[in-house]
Amino acid sequence: MSAPKGKKIPRQPVPEQSPKARSKSFDEVSYGYTPVMAMLEASRCLQCKKPKCVMGCPVHVAIPEFIKLVAAGEFIAAARKIKETNSLPAVTGRVCPQEDQCEKHCVLGLKNEPVAIGQLERFAADYERREGKIEIPELAPSTGKKIAIIGAGPAGLTTAGDLAKLGHEVVIFEALHKAGGVLFYGIPQFRLPKEIVDAELEYLQKMGVEIKVNYVIGKIKSLDELMADEGFDAVFVSTGSGLPYFLGIPGENLNGVYSANEFLTRVNLMHAWEFPVFDTPLHAHKTIAVIGGGNTALDAARTALRLPSTEKVMIVYRRSPDEMSARDEEIKHGKEEGIEFRYLENPVRILGADGRVTGVECQKMKLGEPDSSGRKKPIPIEGSEFEVETDAVIIALGSGTNPLIAQNTEDLKTDTEGRIKLSDADIQKTSKKGVFAGGDIVTGAATVISAMGAGKKAALGIHDYVMSQ
Repeated sequence: MSAPKGKKIPRQPVPEQSPKARSKSFDEVSYGYTPVMAMLEASRCLQCKKPKCVMGCPVHVAIPEFIKLVAAGEFIAAARKIKETNSLPAVTGRVCPQEDQCEKHCVLGLKNEPVAIGQLERFAADYERREGKIEIPELAPSTGKKIAIIGAGPAGLTTAGDLAKLGHEVVIFEALHKAGGVLFYGIPQFRLPKEIVDAELEYLQKMGVEIKVNYVIGKIKSLDELMADEGFDAVFVSTGSGLPYFLGIPGENLNGVYSANEFLTRVNLMHAWEFPVFDTPLHAHKTIAVIGGGNTALDAARTALRLPSTEKVMIVYRRSPDEMSARDEEIKHGKEEGIEFRYLENPVRILGADGRVTGVECQKMKLGEPDSSGRKKPIPIEGSEFEVETDAVIIALGSGTNPLIAQNTEDLKTDTEGRIKLSDADIQKTSKKGVFAGGDIVTGAATVISAMGAGKKAALGIHDYVMSQ
């Protein structure tokens, strides 16, 4: 009797740490598929002749092809098929919002659950790494062209890898002491283990990509100096969106108030969670309130919960659960771990004593008509103010662009928000000759995979540009 396929097989659940065990552990929450589970899940794929899932992927991974290889047990071949278009599959398999991209377009998902594309991608990449079978792809002969990448986040790393394959000399300039961008300082260890990021960085370096850390472009060198004095034929700017937004309410200058960027950087990049082995300054808080409803808010809240001193974490969000932009999986994990979700509440003042946070004064909200974001607008309810006790507040309301490079480059056009404007979005070309840009510095805060998609387009545009000079 033949094995069941497609819709006759239920989607395979992913093994995870128990909520109680993981709530105080920085070990990865998801264990990922076993080979047997991966093959069974892969056998659900209908192998559509016109796969819509591929169009839902910003880097156009050959999804049916790699899944077919997984189903056949050819895991190494599957990983290499993915890497033809996606240089960071172990990362994207973990942090991409597949439910809004590739899996959203899965035909099987019309009447059943879609194929777990992200989990299969992660499995293939992890299998290749664990087996020690990672191979450097064949590189084109040297072109003699030299390209600078500013920022070692997802967009910059993707562009660097694609340009190296095309035979160019690539140098990445990273302002922090560790490359990886948001992959390192923003996404917590329990979602994306840092050894995964290290492995991806090592892979690029084996392809010949040079990474210079502690190098702030705009201070040490300008874009003009890179091209005129250092001999770079083109530059790709991918400095991200790391300038935090605040509430603008009284009390934000108290000790115990953090931006989510600062808090996550202290924990992830500077190892505050391993204090005192790593001497990172982070006050021991008992109760922490996180303001916001996006993925960064969930990352901050779940990270805060895992710190040894923390007894309680709450998320304060001014809209209802339906308007939260965080992934459903992250919200589910947060609730399982014991985070308190407080909806339709908005901070109006941070309370303090002796210079430190003691609480937050909030106002109850109700929802009105949709605003420019498409979500129902929160409206304050007069006279509904109340106080919430807490000794720390983490503000996770999004972030803007760092203006340093634009301020030091006269002919680089930006919009009113400081984001770099493109003169040709198909190739990520800017107003300045030889300068390309992509990722959050262009779009504002977005997903890892969308930044990688921009990086792929930029690599092709840069290649055509330098080869035509």
